[in-house]
Amino acid sequence: MSVNISVEAPVENIIQEISYDGQEIYQLPLSMSENLAKLAQKIDFSKSDSDDLNADITEIDKTEDEVKDTSGLWPWDSIKTKLRNAMTEVCVLTDVLTIAKQKQYLILDPVPQELPEPKPMAQIYARKKALAGAGSVLLQAAERLRASQSEAARNRASVPDFHIELLRLRQNWRLKKVQNSIIGDLSYRTAGSKFMQTGVFEVTKAEDDQVDKVSPPPSPSTSGGPPIQKPLSALRVTVPTELQGVAYIMVLCQKDQEDLCSASINLLGSSPSTANPDMHWQQKLEAAQNVLFCKELFAQLAKEAVQLQAPIPHMVVGNQIMATVLPGIQLIIGLCHSTGSDKKNKDGSTSSLPPKSEHDHVLEHSLHQLLREVHHKNTHHPFPHPSSGPIGPSKRRCIAGPTGADRYELLELTKSETLLEQIIEQAQHFFMRLRAEYVLDTIAKEVKDPLIISHWNALNSPTQSCVKINILTHGYDSVFRTSLVIHVSSKNLKCVCRDGRVMKLSYEPQELRDLIFCQIYQHQISAMEKLAKCMGWQFLSSSAHLGLGGVEPLGNASSCLLSSPMGDRMISVRCEPQAGIQVAIAHSPRKDFFCGQLVKERKWENLGGPFKEVRWDKMEGKNFLNKMELLMASLTSS
Repeated sequence: MSVNISVEAPVENIIQEISYDGQEIYQLPLSMSENLAKLAQKIDFSKSDSDDLNADITEIDKTEDEVKDTSGLWPWDSIKTKLRNAMTEVCVLTDVLTIAKQKQYLILDPVPQELPEPKPMAQIYARKKALAGAGSVLLQAAERLRASQSEAARNRASVPDFHIELLRLRQNWRLKKVQNSIIGDLSYRTAGSKFMQTGVFEVTKAEDDQVDKVSPPPSPSTSGGPPIQKPLSALRVTVPTELQGVAYIMVLCQKDQEDLCSASINLLGSSPSTANPDMHWQQKLEAAQNVLFCKELFAQLAKEAVQLQAPIPHMVVGNQIMATVLPGIQLIIGLCHSTGSDKKNKDGSTSSLPPKSEHDHVLEHSLHQLLREVHHKNTHHPFPHPSSGPIGPSKRRCIAGPTGADRYELLELTKSETLLEQIIEQAQHFFMRLRAEYVLDTIAKEVKDPLIISHWNALNSPTQSCVKINILTHGYDSVFRTSLVIHVSSKNLKCVCRDGRVMKLSYEPQELRDLIFCQIYQHQISAMEKLAKCMGWQFLSSSAHLGLGGVEPLGNASSCLLSSPMGDRMISVRCEPQAGIQVAIAHSPRKDFFCGQLVKERKWENLGGPFKEVRWDKMEGKNFLNKMELLMASLTSS
């Protein structure tokens, strides 16, 4: 018995494309008209009905022949074949259902409905219309912005904006609003200043009919060109009367009412003509802060001058401070402040101190920097320190208990130099250095033999400097040279010799001069000893402080005694700071020895003869060692 089993194909569309993310894109189902057109394409209208009939007869004959050929097969063979085909279809169906349940390879979606026919041109026209509308809105906005910007630029060229000017002012100066006005502060109170001078200035908006005309600072590139139209300022800055004008600190050093050096500090670097009411607000505020700084510096120095107890009291008279640096040398510090309303001198100043053209840049910079350093220390405390609350003692005072500091060390921690003491100490060092330079240069010019070379250290502190002195003889510098180092401080000198001796000198230049001359003559004796060893002569004795002869007004005399290699010649050298160099020679044995009744032994004839002085100025040679070398060579050969 045969059973017909039919398997229907799944009602799904053909998969057209599978994207990279695994999504399957189906082919749209055919419509009725498209399906009819597809079927019509399969009909071959070129064949006639007779051809179809002949084809059917031929096919029936082929079937009968096949039946005859298969009559000998097993009778259940056809059923077996149908069952096999049915089982194959069922297996295929099972595989399809298994894959569909996993949902990894197939997606069982409902059959999509028929989509409307796309119209791309209509969408393009709609997008173009929307873009055109948005573009017109943007163009109108850009045109409005361009118009407003050009109008603002024209207004800014004529009258600057008040808020822009105020913003620039706030970037450089401290401002605060009090009721309906804007007040600024020029003082250094935020840096720990104790100066009570007020630095308040007022900022207002200039009216249209009272706008300040301000000329910009001339530049080198536009100084020779056509005149530039002066811009206008929308701000009006009002500075107190006591801070108007130009101020500077003048420093003079006098010796017996004679100016030795002068130093003037002009922080603004301008003339009193800058006190112009039409100047720019930035220049006006800088000039006012310069006046405030100079007044604060002078007030601090005057306060310290009154409080300090010096051997010679400091004097404060009006706008001048007089302090004694060294005996006979005075340091004068004056405050010069000129305003437009003051009575000006011929040179434009209003102070009793005359302005000086020559000035010392070191003192000028030091006095300006001392107060700045105080302000910096008040705002930059060393770490660690609390983030809030008062600042406690220093780190050295905090560890004074654990380290067992005594009363002397605690007192030393509380001591600090004032501004006036520091500037006086620097001035003292300045004069000590000038005196040392003058003494060394003078001796180097006076003494030609030996040579004196001074090397000043380039890296020095404001109160300490160092100079190395080399004493050598030309042509014999490899034989021997004398070196010494002099440390120049504020009130004294310290000399370190080559042999390790340390000598301290006072501020008198004559002491340094005596020391250098003593070192010169000691160098001659020491160099003579080295030269004698090179020549083969025997160095018998030497003395750096000879006790024979007259007393020298400067230093002591030095001497040495030399003997020839054969022992028949002797040379005596004596160096005196006042008389110079004296050389004498003696012969052995004596040529004028005669035996008599009293002296009968012949051994006394080997005694050396008397010393005869050499006419040193008639000797040939470039310098002392060269002459001694020629003398020893001559005595050895003879």
